[in-house]
Amino acid sequence: MTVFFVKKIWILAVRVNSLFMICFDIRKCSCLLGLLLVVLHKPVIGQSLQKKVAAAYQQFEQDKDLKYASVSFTVLNAQTGETVFAKNEALGLATASTLKTITSAAAYHILGADYSYQTQLLHTGKISDDGVLLGDIIIRGSGDPSLASNRFETTREALLLGQWTAAIKAAGIKKIEGSIIADDAVFGGQTAAPRWIWQDLGSYYGAGPSGLNWRENLVDIQLRPASRVGETTTLIATKPNISYIKVVNESTTGAAGSGDKVYPYAAPYSSIIYLRGTYGIDMKKNIQAALPDAAYDAALRLQLALEDQGITVNVPATTSKMLSLSGKIKISEGKLLITHNSPALKELVYWFNQKSINLYGESFLKTMAIKQGKNIDTENAAQLLSDFWASRLGIPKGALRILDGSGLSPENRVTTDAMARILASAKKESWFDSYYKSFPTYNGMRMKSGTIGGVLGYTGYHKNALGTELVFSLLVNNYEGTAYNMRQKMFKLLNTLK
Repeated sequence: MTVFFVKKIWILAVRVNSLFMICFDIRKCSCLLGLLLVVLHKPVIGQSLQKKVAAAYQQFEQDKDLKYASVSFTVLNAQTGETVFAKNEALGLATASTLKTITSAAAYHILGADYSYQTQLLHTGKISDDGVLLGDIIIRGSGDPSLASNRFETTREALLLGQWTAAIKAAGIKKIEGSIIADDAVFGGQTAAPRWIWQDLGSYYGAGPSGLNWRENLVDIQLRPASRVGETTTLIATKPNISYIKVVNESTTGAAGSGDKVYPYAAPYSSIIYLRGTYGIDMKKNIQAALPDAAYDAALRLQLALEDQGITVNVPATTSKMLSLSGKIKISEGKLLITHNSPALKELVYWFNQKSINLYGESFLKTMAIKQGKNIDTENAAQLLSDFWASRLGIPKGALRILDGSGLSPENRVTTDAMARILASAKKESWFDSYYKSFPTYNGMRMKSGTIGGVLGYTGYHKNALGTELVFSLLVNNYEGTAYNMRQKMFKLLNTLK
């Protein structure tokens, strides 16, 4: 190395604003040169990525299936927050389930990663010397969406019923003069977001939140197709048995390969579920419907479990909502028998985003409102969610028109800029790792998908081949053609981030 070469390096360092001190040790010159080349090359990398994405987007938006569509795409550098690419980023669009990323991030902030729901089992009245409870057994809900879910070892229905039955027996109770009461008052009973559509309410993904959720508020329905297309299917059974609800089967047999297009029609507290639509002639799987009153089903299951153990219950199972509607007095506090703690919020969020369970989002939304001491009405709680992000990140309120916690409402309108900024902000939080892991992997990228009628969306994170960490949000509304074809076209655009 010559003195002349060292002087050249010194001049180059000054031109990049003295990013580091020059070392004149001849042995270190090669390392210094490498660092300078990296610094000088970064803008080139950014420009290259921006041009590549811009070219791919231009081709994407000219697709014939997007002629009448609205499209928005935002890409940010996840480390600096700088915009890599943005088009129509201030356009509010329907989000579908990509909204779950906003709800879950807020839940981490407001409730905490280790937040746990508590469900209490209590009894009122006194226990006589011969083991007769002169009162009621109460299951007091806290809005836990995982109660009796099969997704966690500690929440399974059989396990919970076994623990509750054992606790009742341990208290010396051999007979119950009163009833099993499911206290679902914390959310005001079982509700569904007011902006959800009728076709969705009875389906598994339209199960509304209850103050006492149970088995994710679902029931399995077994159908058998007829031997010929167009003929009515046969209702075989429900699991569990819900003979207290009338299931009217009006579904017909569809062509081979047509799949499950059966929609259960029901609303909270209805006593009838209508099955309408088609069920492929080659189908063998069960369909799932939303339980009209999950809290009642929980009380009934505990009553049946107790009776199996020889503990009789004198008065039929009921709920605090049903008692309130009949003008009965408020349930007394009672004596605690046992408390069930839900898995931590970070574990609940994992399944919320991985399997896109709308019930979890609506429960989180109401729980966050309770934590803030506010009204838990869905639209009010959703407004609190919008206000939270507007206040925290300075996002304009018009960019966050949120009407539920899960994205099922077709009236939600959020900009991709707002969504990307929220995701970018999460990277700075101590809980980011568990939040990131809740995102599914599609097309080799960590991203949450969203799908409702005419709407497809993807939002998430990706580190490209050069090590640049990116945050992105892509929403398409009112496209034509099949969802499958549009999805592949969106993946092709997102591949430019790799």
